[in-house]
Amino acid sequence: MKHPAPQEIRLNHHRDALTLVYQGIEKKLPAEYLRVYSPSAEVRGHAPGQAILQTGKVDVLITDLYPAGHYALKITFSDGHDSGLYDWDYLYKLAHEYDTMWAEYLHQIEKQGASRQA
Repeated sequence: MKHPAPQEIRLNHHRDALTLVYQGIEKKLPAEYLRVYSPSAEVRGHAPGQAILQTGKVDVLITDLYPAGHYALKITFSDGHDSGLYDWDYLYKLAHEYDTMWAEYLHQIEKQGASRQA
């Protein structure tokens, strides 16, 4: 792993966001963002170029969250999705590249005429 685990991991009261703390800096990641960028094969595909755009996830919540060994988090979402492990490197990327990755997701939604609404 290139990046260590966050110093702190907090699930907010509404279960719609996860806050990760790196070197004292808080990074808030909405549940929808974590869900549409799930590291699972169901989302990413089995090879480059096979990713499947996730739509209708605006109201998704985090229903469960627990460590997977000493290297990742397992997140379960209210839509039943529970595959894919968010390792520390991937969580670091999601936290530190949020603006770029979220903008790309919104661009793809618009480009495909899809919706974030269920």
